[in-house]
Amino acid sequence: MSDAADKTSSRQRYRVVHETRYSYQSTVTLSQQYLHLTPRSFPCQKTESHQLLVDPATEEVVEGFDYFGNHTRHVAITAPHKSLLVRAESTVLLSPRHDLERIRHSRPWESLRDSLLQDRHAAALDACRYLYDSPHVSASPALAHYARQCYRTGRPQLEAALALTQRIFDDFEFDDKATDISTPLEEVLRGRRGVCQDFAQLMIGCLRSLGLPARYMSGYILTQPPEGQPRLIGADASHAWVSVFCPELGWVDFDPTNRCLVQSEHITLGWGRDFSDVTPMRGIVLGGGEQELQVNVTVSPLK
Repeated sequence: MSDAADKTSSRQRYRVVHETRYSYQSTVTLSQQYLHLTPRSFPCQKTESHQLLVDPATEEVVEGFDYFGNHTRHVAITAPHKSLLVRAESTVLLSPRHDLERIRHSRPWESLRDSLLQDRHAAALDACRYLYDSPHVSASPALAHYARQCYRTGRPQLEAALALTQRIFDDFEFDDKATDISTPLEEVLRGRRGVCQDFAQLMIGCLRSLGLPARYMSGYILTQPPEGQPRLIGADASHAWVSVFCPELGWVDFDPTNRCLVQSEHITLGWGRDFSDVTPMRGIVLGGGEQELQVNVTVSPLK
């Protein structure tokens, strides 16, 4: 079988349904929401279809793209309501990514760090957008110290990134009660607990503290049910991971929550400097009082 035929046969198609439901204590008279819910298309991923349902119906929809090239929607709902449903349904086709053998041949990380700011190529200039502090990720000596165990002198950039991915997985415990969106990285580093968002931003902070660019990836991951049990509707999750820049290969994705080089089970919504750039849904409401939020994600492999 030729390489082209082999790559075609190893493609995987998924259907993603992402439902966000708000229930309000009292009537909302106006809701304005900013959405990142359209999966992004790029060489490893093609969005074949996308539909968005909002109930109550929107009075205004403005589509566009943000600074990082992610597809966005601004929606406004002016009809009085006590619940809001936003349902995004997409079909995406994933293609093979870089394997472990290829990432072992990247340049030493110090070489990339030292040459990046002098490199005038478009890819390097784009990478520099992800080199500096952002609202939820600040470089620090503590993060640099943590990363240096993996980023030893002369080690290839992507080999070191995989080692850091594995170290975070080994050192930290997943705990959805330990942090929230405002928890500083220093506290995450001390407590050694958090969620995928924390682990992604921690790894990004480590890389930026060494002078290396890294971007925050927002999307979904296919979860596997226990052996012998069916896949449950709504049991998958929004997810976050990290993309690391390598001039030879471009951007290469790593998932510290799952200790892996990203391959065929991660579906990308978009990317930015940190969580604040690619929040799937955020906005403001007038009225409503207390509110309850329910999010269901279903990722289904298709033939």
